[in-house]
Amino acid sequence: MEELGLPAFSAYRTYLDSNPEEWQVLDSLCGITISRFYRDRRVFDALRFRVLPSLADNVLSAGGKEVLCWSAGCASGEEPYTLQIIWRTSVIPAIRREIPLRIIATDVNEKLLERARQGHYTKSSLKDLPEQLREAFAPCDDLYSLREIFKENVEFLRQDIRLPLPEGTFHLMLCRNLVFTYFDEGLQREILQRIMEKLMPGGILVIGRRESLPGGAACIAPVRDTTGIFRKETTGQ
Repeated sequence: MEELGLPAFSAYRTYLDSNPEEWQVLDSLCGITISRFYRDRRVFDALRFRVLPSLADNVLSAGGKEVLCWSAGCASGEEPYTLQIIWRTSVIPAIRREIPLRIIATDVNEKLLERARQGHYTKSSLKDLPEQLREAFAPCDDLYSLREIFKENVEFLRQDIRLPLPEGTFHLMLCRNLVFTYFDEGLQREILQRIMEKLMPGGILVIGRRESLPGGAACIAPVRDTTGIFRKETTGQ
């Protein structure tokens, strides 16, 4: 508003009406880039110790060779890398069988994606990560560098969740602190429907701990004793 010389929000709203290209500028300024490893401990504890081992067993029992995951709005990679860390250090030892977790991680901000690919983080990014999991990092000057083994099977792609979604279907999808916080209910319903089409029957959807799905969401139910974790029903669409 300062740059445009506009005195009030109402003036900016009028400017948006008469200058449609300004919406793209505004959109680029509204991204939330803050993230941390193991953000929301209760959610990741549930994933680490109960939900992901069960999901891995189910995929193996069905003859699957890998678990496919999509992390939407991944920022600088803290979420998908957290998943890969707990998969290798906790899930595989728990199920005592080898099965890879392949992750597509998407964000609209290419600068954040490039930072994610490099895998270097400040100490504050690791403050929520349990101490025993910090061995996944090697100190590097004033930063912590993720060890290469935990970068394997993670692919970062630029993508706007309001546009066509990544190709394929997934056993696990994370859409936390994005759609169900910042979008209006109509857009939430539209994107949830498209997400559900990408989620395999029996698959897991994780949203933010303080978020809720729009009313009337069908074919999906909360996982018992968890917050923000849902399972798609195995029958119906």
